[in-house]
Amino acid sequence: MKRSLLVDALVAACLLAPSARGDEWAQFRGPHRTGHSAETGLLKSWPAGGPKRLWLSPVDLGKGHSSVAVTRDAIYTTGVSGTRSTTGYVHRLDLDGKLKWKVRYGPEWTKNFLFSRTTPTVEGERLYVMSGVGRIACLGTADGAEKWAVDTRRVYGAQDTRWGLVESPLICDEKVIATPGGSKASIVAFHKITGKEIWSVNIGRDKSAYCSPIRVKDGKKDLIVTMLEHNVVGVDTATGTLLWKTPYAGRWGVHCNSPIYHEGQIYVSSGYDAGGLMVKLAADGKSVERLWTDETLDAHHGAAMRIDGHIYGSNWIDNSKGNWICLDWKTGKVKFDTRYENKGALIAAEGMIYCYIEQTGTVALVKPDPAGWKPVSSFKIKEGSGQHWAHPAISNGRLYVRHGGALMAYDIKAPR
Repeated sequence: MKRSLLVDALVAACLLAPSARGDEWAQFRGPHRTGHSAETGLLKSWPAGGPKRLWLSPVDLGKGHSSVAVTRDAIYTTGVSGTRSTTGYVHRLDLDGKLKWKVRYGPEWTKNFLFSRTTPTVEGERLYVMSGVGRIACLGTADGAEKWAVDTRRVYGAQDTRWGLVESPLICDEKVIATPGGSKASIVAFHKITGKEIWSVNIGRDKSAYCSPIRVKDGKKDLIVTMLEHNVVGVDTATGTLLWKTPYAGRWGVHCNSPIYHEGQIYVSSGYDAGGLMVKLAADGKSVERLWTDETLDAHHGAAMRIDGHIYGSNWIDNSKGNWICLDWKTGKVKFDTRYENKGALIAAEGMIYCYIEQTGTVALVKPDPAGWKPVSSFKIKEGSGQHWAHPAISNGRLYVRHGGALMAYDIKAPR
């Protein structure tokens, strides 16, 4: 009887362990780059002052709008520091916000907005990061030691863009995907262990456009989808063969948001009057059909999200305004268009939207509803400096918010 009880207890512990550990957020925009967390047991409303703050990291992360990558035992982010603010560093923190190591990943962009943008992509014992001047590096997560690096300017002719190269590399099986947008290669797959090129594809005179690519692996389809300066493109994951491209452009060639894929359809939106575009992907993934366009939701760099058959996001009007908008996924029909403080970044978990307003620093908890914009709770971020541009992250019942050199963790678990 005692043995049976012990076995039952061990089985229960094993079943509960993943839930207790929570969902890792080990790359930009979460596990699948959709902004969705699979965690449950979270608060559906917050106290007047917001959820309990667990800590404010004692480490100054430097100048940066990098989000955080969170694993089961560490937090990774980037920042720029140095006498002239030209050097980019990866920081590894423990889950209490204490610095474990800080390692240089290369020179950063210095022509304007002197800060880091890239969020590390973490897998096991390695992380991958790309600087604003096109240097992609692989570092060991244990100590930050550099495993390999490639200067994509030199090797692939990566072209400078208006605000530097900005991308979080994508891991696909043994490959790491990056987008130098160069004269010799537009997109490159590196071997994630050695850094050697597996394939590259040259799509023509189309610069990198700040977009972190996604992988679409669904049925017979397996392709990388991203945005270059003038086109949305799909390339074969295994070979790098260009499968299709469709025109999509706005001012300054800026496409900061990762595409959204769901059941054969791909949605993109980029701000700067580009509007939104929905395409249908062929069953074999080798072509697309344009379904609809929309000018109402013109999501800037805060992304958009698909939730229960609708698209939610904030509209770019200029850098001091913005409306929050909902579209029907199938038709693009506007369900609501509502002014709420300013535009910002949004993520979601357990049926709630978490948005971070870029001008005011408000963090809001919102109930998604196509009938209207329905904020439930909110609080303001007062620590840190500069624009509130870093996307929030959720892992293990915690909400992480970065503001300049400051990183904060909040307890958003519901009481049991």
